[in-house]
Amino acid sequence: MSAPVVVGVDGSPSSMEAVEVAAREARMRGTGLKAVRAFDRPGTHVPLGPSPLGPVGGGLRQEVELSLAEAVQRARSTVPGTQVTGAAVAGEPLAVLEAQSKDAVLVVVGSRGLGGFSGLLLGSTAVHLSARGRCPVMVVRGRPDPTGPVLLGVDGSPEGAAAVAFAFAEASLRGTDLVALHAWNAWRPPEPGAPDLPVPPVYDADWIRDEEERLLTEALAGRREEHPDLKVHRRLLRARTRQALIDASGSAQLVVVGARGRGGFAGLLLGSVSQALLHHAHCPVAVVRPGQA
Repeated sequence: MSAPVVVGVDGSPSSMEAVEVAAREARMRGTGLKAVRAFDRPGTHVPLGPSPLGPVGGGLRQEVELSLAEAVQRARSTVPGTQVTGAAVAGEPLAVLEAQSKDAVLVVVGSRGLGGFSGLLLGSTAVHLSARGRCPVMVVRGRPDPTGPVLLGVDGSPEGAAAVAFAFAEASLRGTDLVALHAWNAWRPPEPGAPDLPVPPVYDADWIRDEEERLLTEALAGRREEHPDLKVHRRLLRARTRQALIDASGSAQLVVVGARGRGGFAGLLLGSVSQALLHHAHCPVAVVRPGQA
């Protein structure tokens, strides 16, 4: 069987929701699902087995096995017939899931897990894994529109090409439309490595818009031929990219973005637009790094 979809499990309601989404993703791809529960033994001496002072069924191992069994059962009931396996792996959750992503086609996690502070919008594992995963990472959040399109954030950068390919494939798998949205402002940062980029001698909104239209066209070029039956809607907006995508996510079933886009600082693994969507999008968000699709 091909590489599985991996879902991170910790027993929280958020991770159980991620299990259901991951099971459907595995079915669409015709592959198996692997539920992974990472456990990092605390510094305090919490027994792996039952405590002599506690109930017979207590202990960390028992809790891990119970939450993993619940996740496997939830996946099988969500998508009957899907091959589902479970694995309890010792280690810090981010490190464990990053290692699992090397052999996965997709990693799915909830937006918040156990131990998260109630005021936080996103768990640390989700945001860090989106920046470091070895395959596309889907963070389950919000209330997706099951009849809505897949929303693709297009920035025209070479780093975003993998996200474009992933979004086309995902929309085709789901049997829905693709909305390719590109937002632009009056000023745009220069392309790295492209010092000959034409710059208007004076401010010219029409000139900039034409350039952004060209950029959107080039970003989508060739993908329609690979998915001839896919309906693609192009949206070019003069707006702030983050807010435009967050607003559009309200009627989408999935948002797809690259990890870093045009104008991002070279040292950052995850750009500001991606981070904003992980915190505020109204539906699940897939983050795709270069070379992953």
